[in-house]
Amino acid sequence: MNLNELRVANEVLDIFCELAQIPSPSLKEEKVAEWIFDFCCKNNINVRKDDYGNIYISVPATDETKEPIMVSAHMDVVGDDSPIELQFDGQFIKANGRTLGADDKVGVACGLMLAKEVAKMSESHGLLEVMFTRDEETGMSGAEHLEFDKMNSKYILVCDADKLGQLQVSGASYTNAKITVKSFKGGHSGIDIGDETRLNAAKLIAELLAEFPQGAYYKDETGVITSCNLGALVAGGIQNSVASIVEKGVKTKNYIEEIMKKTSTNIINVLGMASYSIRSASVAKEEELKDLMISIVDKFNKKYECLAQAEIEFEIHLLPFERVEDDRVEKAFASAAKNSEVDFEISSFHAGAETHIYCQKQNSKGETFAPFLLGLADIYNMHSAEEKVDFDTILKGYKILKNTFVEFNK
Repeated sequence: MNLNELRVANEVLDIFCELAQIPSPSLKEEKVAEWIFDFCCKNNINVRKDDYGNIYISVPATDETKEPIMVSAHMDVVGDDSPIELQFDGQFIKANGRTLGADDKVGVACGLMLAKEVAKMSESHGLLEVMFTRDEETGMSGAEHLEFDKMNSKYILVCDADKLGQLQVSGASYTNAKITVKSFKGGHSGIDIGDETRLNAAKLIAELLAEFPQGAYYKDETGVITSCNLGALVAGGIQNSVASIVEKGVKTKNYIEEIMKKTSTNIINVLGMASYSIRSASVAKEEELKDLMISIVDKFNKKYECLAQAEIEFEIHLLPFERVEDDRVEKAFASAAKNSEVDFEISSFHAGAETHIYCQKQNSKGETFAPFLLGLADIYNMHSAEEKVDFDTILKGYKILKNTFVEFNK
């Protein structure tokens, strides 16, 4: 490492540590925003706030013919606004007795350092935009309120993955599937048990759900693309048991066991309900899975016509972001990682992030954003009091980010 690289490395760590010591729970990011503003003013970097409090930084192009690119990170962290005392434990940085906030102060620190270096860069490059959002952790309302029509970049590096060398090129949706089974005639489990027209809805919904897929439904070279998971199943004679718990204000760590103590077994049940989560980074594969589930329900209804009825409904909570067709950013990242001597992985992730919001929007030119989720450090025990970050990986992560920008501009 030469003297300039050492200076940059030390400054990246200094910026991260300064930011990490400023509490910034969701929607209380004002002090971090002030620090960022001061940093930009001291370094002659263009910075402004939008009406929602998100921060937008722009570093002008030295070559207007080159395409712009954006780096994005969020200012808020999981945790409260109590004081933060940093501790150094070998190769790790952590906070004393609370969350550290490496998610996503690492992304903010690297974004600021990149803006500072690019502002002084003599090499030919396009516009660099840097966006720091509010409230990612609790509702992503900061990203929802961005002024998308004022952004010039199509490609966005969302620096919010938790492992160094990750480039996640697609992310799963989140959809709930709600299944209801009703039998048309109930009765007494003793007196009426011989009547074959009285079907038990608890047994029926178990039969129906046994036909549904569970777990990974579709994979490709980037990992799991589409999955479904049974979240809850409620059926049987539990009404009196639940009512008793509510009326008596029972406090327990295991409500399932408490409910089962007083379930009624002398009822031929007429209602069963279940809920599923469906996640998919492919709209086509999600629709395929939904069609399969609907066909299973239709088959069930034909089998039990006039005796019972099943219904399924879907509720979309988060749209996916799908892999873009051009691989320009993927190639720039892969080359940057190799030049930085860091092992890398191009994959899909099975959860939600601000990438999901960006990919549904368009920039000032009417182009649909192409976001990527980038990992700039190894963060452990995220969102807990045991959270820690390997500080050496922060330095490597910044090097990857800078080299990705350089490769993108070649």
